[in-house]
Formats: sequence, structure tokens, C-alpha cells
Amino acid sequence: MMRSTVLHIDGVGPVLFKRSKRAKRLNITVKPYAGVRVAVPYGVPFKRAERIVQSKKTWIRKGLKRIEDIKDRHAAFLKKARLLNKTEARKKLLKRFEELSEMYGFSYRKVFIRNQKTRWGSCSNRNNVNLNIKLTLLPDELMDYVILHELVHTRIKNHSHAFWAELDKVAKNAKMKQRHLKKYGLGLM
Repeated sequence: MMRSTVLHIDGVGPVLFKRSKRAKRLNITVKPYAGVRVAVPYGVPFKRAERIVQSKKTWIRKGLKRIEDIKDRHAAFLKKARLLNKTEARKKLLKRFEELSEMYGFSYRKVFIRNQKTRWGSCSNRNNVNLNIKLTLLPDELMDYVILHELVHTRIKNHSHAFWAELDKVAKNAKMKQRHLKKYGLGLM
């Protein structure tokens, strides 16, 4: 039995069909830089999977369009990142971090500014905060959101309901800002 195959679907392009022991039903995913992938459960013929994909072409095209938008935004973000004046960015980030921690009464041990590839920020158990220098490329509202997110972690070390309630007090509409932040695709770098 064939484990995987790539088929060209008109109006979509290449689609990877791959057998999956874990799949209980056919699962179509559209991801940046990976394209369209179809997890096909054992027992479902590839021909049937192809017919289902054909019937979902409109949804897949919308997903591919959304992915292209993300890739375009990501490319623009990377271009800005290459031109970033790290000295000025570090000053701006530290200044804003100090302002927000003082404004809301947060305490921390140390703050580090790093050029990270996959994280906007983190907070250690000892209340050391790491911030990504690329935060300065985001809209100010999102930069503040990430800073406040890490500062709240100095009090609450998890992502419990209590954490989100506390974060929402200082960064209004925290969940919405978190979703908006994902549009900048740091994890794609």
C-alpha cells in the first residue's frame, strides 16, 4: 500500500496525500511553506481522498490566499528586522519595559533583550524576563501586550484562568491581542 503521493489539483496546485495511523478521518491542512497536506486514514483509498479534496477546493483556495498574505507580511517583517538599529531598539524596549512595570507595580530580577527566532518573550521561575528585540517592529499595542504578558508571569507562572484574568486587567482584550500577534508569524523565522 502506498504511504504518500503528491497529486496536482487544478486551481490548487500540488497536494500531498499521506497515510496516517493516527487519523480517524480525512484531515486537510494548509500551512505556510508546507502547502496543502491531506492526512488519509488507512482504509480510505487515495482516489476517494482526492474526490473529497476536489469538493473542498474553494475552502483550500481561501486557505492558500490567507497563507500568501501571512508569507507577504512575514517577508516585510524580515526586511524590517534586517534594517533594525539594535542599539535604538534595545533602548526603546528597556524604556517601555520600565514604564509598564512601574505603572502596574510589577517587580522582576533582570531583563534581557535578545534576538530570538521563535519567542517574543519569556519569564523564568526566578523572575528574569527575556524580550525579543524584534518586538520594536510590532505596533506599540502589541509590543506592550508582550511586555505585560511576561510581567504578569512574574506573579503567575502558568496560563491559567487567573493568569488571563490578571493580564486582561492590564492589557485590555488580551486574547484578541494574542491572536493578532500570531499574524506576525515569528515562529516562521
